[in-house]
Amino acid sequence: MPTVDLAAGPVARALRALEIVQSTPGVTALELGRRLGVTDRAARRYVATLREAGIPVESTRGRYGGYRLGRGVRLPPLSFTSEEVLGLVMAVLEGPAAPRPDDPLGTALGKILRALPENVARDAAKVRTRVAAGRAWTESRPQPATTSTLAAAAAERRPVRVTYRTASGRDWETVVDPWAVVVRRGYWYLLGFAHGAGAVRTLRVDRVRRVVELEGGFEPPTGLDAAAVLEEHLAQGWEHDARVVFDAPPDEVRRFIGSPMGRLEPLDAGARTLLVGSTSNVEMYAGEWLAAIPLSFRVEGGPELREAVATVAARMSAAVGSD
Repeated sequence: MPTVDLAAGPVARALRALEIVQSTPGVTALELGRRLGVTDRAARRYVATLREAGIPVESTRGRYGGYRLGRGVRLPPLSFTSEEVLGLVMAVLEGPAAPRPDDPLGTALGKILRALPENVARDAAKVRTRVAAGRAWTESRPQPATTSTLAAAAAERRPVRVTYRTASGRDWETVVDPWAVVVRRGYWYLLGFAHGAGAVRTLRVDRVRRVVELEGGFEPPTGLDAAAVLEEHLAQGWEHDARVVFDAPPDEVRRFIGSPMGRLEPLDAGARTLLVGSTSNVEMYAGEWLAAIPLSFRVEGGPELREAVATVAARMSAAVGSD
């Protein structure tokens, strides 16, 4: 799956605000903000964006006041070809986890298919119901509201306070300057500067438990290539160190090493290879990543990782040991 840098957060949220105002006449700024996952002040900014685009969003004061569309407004319907709808369904099924009928992605897809003419939606509906989409080993799709809030904050250059849960189940909180939201191989990441650590961090968006937009602003690095920086930092800054030496040259080791595992350095004039990284989940690093590499290696750094590898080795030895 290609790497995608989201840059249209505010536009998507403004359109969502339009949908809410259209379907809920009289909605207040407070309720609009709650449904968008932002503050009421931010919700008013999105209403102002709609007005600047020529959409007459009216507001009334008082106990029963709120936002509503002006009389006579008719929004143009979306128009799809059968190939476009089929491509949309296939893209959904190719994702890291097939959507359930009751989750936001599943219900949205169902609405699109039901709203389209039968001759346009026919082939896409068949693909959706007849193609078996295997579920990934982990449910990695983030909450849409969380993703939208982070993308909007990145576009508007506003810091956020996030509550984050690591792979080991530990929660921590930090203030982040969100540089970008990046999609990589089916996973969504927040790339930014974490004030608590004083360093660049990459956070899985599906592990963000809560996000709050803060006042103030920030400037991202000049000429930022978010996808490249993400690749560089995926394996840095986690709790447990990892130093592994492989008895093979870097070109051979590289075939089995993903960016989250760390960076590779040649040893002994390229005869051996050093892997340097870090992780918050040594059990996964040892039992799923290292155990799957068909090369001879030795863990030389990271006591937690050494212990995890020893546990995996003992379990495997017991599986083939004598009674």
